[in-house]
Parts: sequence; structure tokens; C-alpha cells
Amino acid sequence: MPFISNTDKQVSEMLDQAGLSRSELFSDIPVELMGKSLEMPDGLSEMQVRSRFTGLSKKNATNLTCFLGGGVYDHFCPAAVQAVISRSEFYTAYTPYQPEVSQGTLQAIFEYQSMICRLTEMEVSNASLYDGGTALYEAMMMALRITRKNKIIMDNSVNPIYRETIHSYTRNLNIEMDETECVDGHANRKEIYKYIDKDTAAVIVQNPNFFGCIDDLTDIAQVAHDNGALLIVSSYPTSLGLIKTPGAMGADIVTGEGQCLGIPLSFGGPYLGFMATKKKYVRKMPGRVIGRTTDANGRDGFVMTLQAREQHIRRDKATSNICSNEALCALSASVYMSLLGKEGFKRTAEMCAQKANYAFKRLTAIDGVTSHFKQRWFFNEFVLDLPRDARDVVGSLIEKGFSAGFPLSRYYKDMENSILIAVTEKRTKQEIGMLAECLEAAL
Repeated sequence: MPFISNTDKQVSEMLDQAGLSRSELFSDIPVELMGKSLEMPDGLSEMQVRSRFTGLSKKNATNLTCFLGGGVYDHFCPAAVQAVISRSEFYTAYTPYQPEVSQGTLQAIFEYQSMICRLTEMEVSNASLYDGGTALYEAMMMALRITRKNKIIMDNSVNPIYRETIHSYTRNLNIEMDETECVDGHANRKEIYKYIDKDTAAVIVQNPNFFGCIDDLTDIAQVAHDNGALLIVSSYPTSLGLIKTPGAMGADIVTGEGQCLGIPLSFGGPYLGFMATKKKYVRKMPGRVIGRTTDANGRDGFVMTLQAREQHIRRDKATSNICSNEALCALSASVYMSLLGKEGFKRTAEMCAQKANYAFKRLTAIDGVTSHFKQRWFFNEFVLDLPRDARDVVGSLIEKGFSAGFPLSRYYKDMENSILIAVTEKRTKQEIGMLAECLEAAL
């Protein structure tokens, strides 16, 4: 639809009718937060707009070889994913409140839920949440509802962006939050066991964690359960094609970021938060759930179920205020996992791990570059210590065509020289070798 603006005359008439000046409409905004001017530039023609935005887009560094991770990853997205989700019956669909006209969308979401359950080895999944960080927050609130306690223990090896999301959402809530400091890249058992007691609602951990380290959390799950608490695990779905699942470790709620499942990086979104749990907790789980049923003629059909938890019925008593779920992104994940299949998914995970281990050996062979952690059990990410500030090194490598990794000093003290490097199935032996050569030259 074309943009139709109000004329100056119409604006003046409306302001006169309201008895206000233009500046008075914004009087509640502090002066220091106001823009320099409320005057908008003159409109441009379509040809001028195309030219303008083409020029702006050329400022983006789109040719960098990506070794960035930390929660989002440069995985290969098959062309069929975009082809399927671009069909009009999918990309225009909204909340499927009317099952009689939404069977396709409902079936797609049901299949997505089934795939997430198989991937995590949990019993039920919801129809997706906004992203990995908000999904972890929702899991924490779910644990508070289940246990009716208000104490949370969270290890700082959990993604710092997720932790900041939780702190932001809970700043004005009566929740006791104990944050433990990881040891050699793994969840700090000693501190977790010291803080856990009968008032603890949940322990929050991540596997693989933000540093890429792999851990078996079975012992933490047992201690949590012995104290009447739940274990919440944030997980990287691609890794589940290779490592022990959260369900097998005894997790009660599993969340994560689904971007790696066929969703491009896209400057940070939109992404996909997934959540799975045990069947006994399904009524406390936020977001919509799609179920399979039969109609009056005995035919299979799909419906939104457990709607009594939702805000359109329960209002302020709803399990969450999530409205439109990320159904199109969930569909992307479903198509991606269907295309790869069980063996293809496993092979992708193996390639990530093998190439990451090759890159680790190649990079640590450089004089002055060492592993930050003594234990070296990682999936496709690892932390290296450089002989100088990692931020300077990353900046210099951008000029060489590499997005070389994430400087950890942004979120962790005393890690000025530490860098988090991620390797996916897309990275070639040649690219890893070129990164090593450029890094050695930069140092």
C-alpha cells in the first residue's frame, strides 16, 4: 500500500481542534532524550529511495568469513527452506484460532513440536517463543509457578545476553537470584550445591555453555531434585545431534535458540525460542500448544489446546503475555530438520565438532596462542587466549576479511585477551588455514 501522509493544512486543523501545538505533543519526553529536530526530510521518488538504500547496504561488510558464535551461528540454510516458508498460506498466517480453516498451519506447528521433543528427549513442547533469552526467562517463571518458591541459582557460563534478559525482566520482582561463577569453563558444582536449599525453585545451566564447553549435568539434576528444585537447561539444538540430550540428563525444562535450524543470521532476528518440558508440567508451560484430535466423523485434526492458560481467555492470570509466537521461524526449523533427516542432522553436528577441533589445533599451534581452559571438551566453540587484547586483534582481522570471533572482555572480567571462536559445517579447511595465517601475522 502506498504511504499517504497528512498535509500541513490537515495537521494544523487537527492541532487546532485539540488546542495543542506540535511541540506540546512531546512535552512528556525529557529534553535530553528528544531528537535534534522533529522535521522530516522531503519525500523521495521510488528510484531515489532504491539508490539511497543500495548505497547504505554497500556499507555492510557482507563478505566476511564468519567465525562468530555465542548463541547465533553461520550454518548452511538449504534453499528449500525459504521456498516453502515463502508460500502465501504460510507467510501471511497469524494465530490459528479457527482450526477449521487453519489445518495446514496447525499440522506444521504440531510436527515442529514433535521434532523438538525428539531432539531434546522431552515429553511436550510448545509452539515456540520469541528467542533463546526470553525462552529461558519464561522457563524460570514456569519453575516459580510449579514449585511456588522464589529462589533461582544460575551459573555465569549461561549466555550473558540471556542472563541480562532475565535480570531485566525480573528487576522489580520478588525473586532471590544467586549467580555462581563457573570453574574451568563448567558449571560450578561447589557453589551451586552451597546455595541450593529447600527454598530453591530451579537451577539454570547451559550445555554446551557460552564458552562452548560440554558438560554432563546429571549430578546437578539429582541434587536439584533432592531439594525439590527443577533443572532448567538452555541448549544449542545442533549439538543434540551428537551429545547427550538434556532429557537424558534429567532436565525438567529445556529451552534454546533455534536460529541454527535453517534461519539466517539476519542482523539479529527474527529468531526462534524453543521450549520443552515433562508432561506433568504442561499446564504451567507458557505459549500455545497444538494437539491432535478427531472430529465428529472420526477424522484426524489439529487444534490449539490448553487455551485456558492463554491471555485471550485468562487475561492477567495467563501463564505468559506472549502473543504472536514465531510460527514462521518454527516452520523454517521444521523444514530444515525434515530436509536433513536424522542422519543428516547427526552428520552436520559431527562436521561442526570435527572442524572446530581441527581449527583449535591449528590456531593453538601459533606461538603465544593457548587454550583458556584446561579441559577441552567442546562442541563447535572454544576459547583462546591471545598475547594481546582480543578486541584489537578482531578489529585488525576484519580488514583481512574475517569476523574472527567474539572478544569475551565485553561480558567477563579479566578476559581482555580471550576470544570465543565458533566453527560450523560451512567453514572449510582452507578458510581455517587462512584465518590461522592472518591471526599469526596480526600477532
